[in-house]
Amino acid sequence: MHQVRYFLAAADELNFTRAAERCSVAQPTMTRAIKLLEYDFGGPLFNRERSRTHLTELGHMMRPYMQQIWDQAVEAKRRAQDFNNSDRTTLTLGMMCTIAPTTLMMLVRNLRTNHPGIELQIVDSRASELNDMLNSGGLEVAILCNPEPLPEKHHGIALFKEQFVIAISPDHPLAAKDVIRPRDLDGADYLERINCEFGDFAERVFREQGVTDRTVYKSDRDDWILAMAAAGLGYAFIPEQCAQHPGVIVRRLVEPEIWREVCLVTARGRPHSSPLGAMVRQATRLFRRQSGADTHLADDEDLEGCDAPEAP
Repeated sequence: MHQVRYFLAAADELNFTRAAERCSVAQPTMTRAIKLLEYDFGGPLFNRERSRTHLTELGHMMRPYMQQIWDQAVEAKRRAQDFNNSDRTTLTLGMMCTIAPTTLMMLVRNLRTNHPGIELQIVDSRASELNDMLNSGGLEVAILCNPEPLPEKHHGIALFKEQFVIAISPDHPLAAKDVIRPRDLDGADYLERINCEFGDFAERVFREQGVTDRTVYKSDRDDWILAMAAAGLGYAFIPEQCAQHPGVIVRRLVEPEIWREVCLVTARGRPHSSPLGAMVRQATRLFRRQSGADTHLADDEDLEGCDAPEAP
């Protein structure tokens, strides 16, 4: 970058002495730098004459490129300084697409209230994709759940539990029941949520009880599944807080009940940022109050270095 700066000063002044003074360096230093640049470019950039110095054809051709390099370097430095002097930081949160946003809006609001300098970016995706992003470092934290235990390389903080229910229209034959057992669903039309992380698990449970169904519709959008249920086209197996549609009613699934535990998940042993520390504290305080449980924040090594000052 010194070579670029010296070249542009010499191109402006067309005098190496004045250009060296402008750059606050000795003239031999500038001359050596320009010669190295000419060596790299394979030809002279200046015609040096006793009475005047002027750009060669190569020098004229290179000048706009050198100016662009310098301008971009200055802008990069300015942006870096603005970033380092700013009290704003970004936290990217992976959110499993099957979790109802209303459940977590209090967490987002509390984080915003107590840590206004944190900009929250939410990535919505399937559980498997969020796990892959955590492993690769593309995410620092995710809110998700799985039927299987978390892998050893992940650390989970339990937030809340949620029961799966059966969503149907008020006119559905099963609407008259207070609760629904798997055997009640035998032969019924099924509306499959493609992204349901408990879909395979529930299918095994139903199959063990001799239940068969007819899948009449599949979608990766819960709103479409609920709309189909409201139209009387089948039943949906769905978490209770996701079954929000004016045209459906829900019935608890029993014998067995199927629950999911929603967790805040991080990569175990990976250094974490201050925004993540703030998210962990807000989440555990909020859901501990709601459940009345004595939830542990996390292992010491998982939260080391996560401290972020809260707003007064």
